[in-house]
Amino acid sequence: MTSRSLLLAIGLVATTSLVAAGPCDIYASGNTPCIAAHSTTRALYNAYTGALYQVKRGSDNTTTNIAPKSAGGVANAAAQDSFCASTTCLITIIYDQSGRENHLYQAPPGGFNGPDANGYDNFASAIGAPVTLNGQKAYGVFISPGTGYRNNKVSGSAVGDQPEGMYAVLDGTHYNGACCFDYGNAETNNLDTGNGHMEAIYYGDNTVWGSGSGNGPWIMADLENGLFSGVNVKNNAGDPSQSARFLNAIIKGEPGRWAIRGGNAASGSLSTYYNGARPNANGYNPMSKEGAIILGIGGDNSNGAQGTFYEGVMTSGYPSDATENSVQANIVAAKYATTSLTSGAALTVGKSVSLKVTTPGYDTRYLAHSGSTVNTQVVSSSSSTALKQQASWTVRTGLGNSGCLSFESVDTPGSYIRHNNFALLLNAGDGSKQFNEDATFCPQTSLNSAGTHSIRAWGYPTRFFRHYSNTGYIASNGGVHTFDAATSFNNDASFVVGAGFA
Repeated sequence: MTSRSLLLAIGLVATTSLVAAGPCDIYASGNTPCIAAHSTTRALYNAYTGALYQVKRGSDNTTTNIAPKSAGGVANAAAQDSFCASTTCLITIIYDQSGRENHLYQAPPGGFNGPDANGYDNFASAIGAPVTLNGQKAYGVFISPGTGYRNNKVSGSAVGDQPEGMYAVLDGTHYNGACCFDYGNAETNNLDTGNGHMEAIYYGDNTVWGSGSGNGPWIMADLENGLFSGVNVKNNAGDPSQSARFLNAIIKGEPGRWAIRGGNAASGSLSTYYNGARPNANGYNPMSKEGAIILGIGGDNSNGAQGTFYEGVMTSGYPSDATENSVQANIVAAKYATTSLTSGAALTVGKSVSLKVTTPGYDTRYLAHSGSTVNTQVVSSSSSTALKQQASWTVRTGLGNSGCLSFESVDTPGSYIRHNNFALLLNAGDGSKQFNEDATFCPQTSLNSAGTHSIRAWGYPTRFFRHYSNTGYIASNGGVHTFDAATSFNNDASFVVGAGFA
């Protein structure tokens, strides 16, 4: 064999081994083993066959665990779809694959309370973030404001100034500027206990504490009382705005040094955005990490952020760039890709539609508007032209996400159904990111047999169009608001989508 042939053979073996190994197998080979491995999309160890996450369905509050289809494989989304058919489902536990049982549970109240009646954060919808990996369907964790997960009693995580690393595969297009969409190391008491008591990946476009180049969003580090893109500066021009649909975000730290790295999780290699000294403000050198793990929230349970999480790990020790580069190659080989956000019969963009109520005793009513209030009204062929127009909606490509839809008023062009404080309103579009997201909805197969569609809010996929006391809301199947009542939810949240009256 020639020397060139030998090198090609070695490269082939290395590539094959890399693809076969999971991210945590790669970290272990680099002497920085995972102490936590979380993913709802796939196994992160080549031999892992255990549960990835737990879901609870709304029809009877029964739970089930979702595992990979095979050792080291993609999550069994078909099992979830079967279990959750004709009802709603929530992700209640994200299991740790490392064997240390560092699972993520519903985040409890802290410095900021959650929206739950007892101050806990909300669970994520089980269907809010569908994707495919190598052509196989799976679901990520879609974090809406008020949603969060946590574990305060963690085995093996870094404390004090001990070294650690972490990565998270995220949706690079789903973010906001609120505090704080984090994954990583945080306080164990749900409170802000001071500078340097956290070390977590942050993703978003918050500029209160720091920023990168451009308008964001950025990968930064939440070190508590500061989002850092570099060494204690307001702006690090070396930390670029991100735009990849699938993003691999990396933070790592050791005594006196830390780094930010990142890259497109669907192609290419990693870049280093910062690698240097700890921030020189008081409390950050040395660090005082506490070792809890959070997802979707800040260390004090600040829960105003949004984002989507697919997979992530935390390690013992400071991973080398070479190890992280191999993990990046593994993630790229998983071939994350988008898939449909909707189900059921397709609605035609540009067509006028009506939305007929299916709840027994109310099925002569249609979703309409009176001024800016979206409500239900009795409409028939003999109704006035004005009422028919108020009950007709033009289907548009989703203003906030082109994979879903928006509903424009026929009689008030330029105004759309949007939600605000969970009430449905008719407002004129202003082109803002917030409005566009609030006016985007994803139709799916009806929750009851009488309807054709149920329509969930893109930004709050646990919530659906619902009529309650003849008023329109985005409602969850059980919750703290009166309009979230579980009784009659499937009927109230199911509509017959037909031709518009006007």
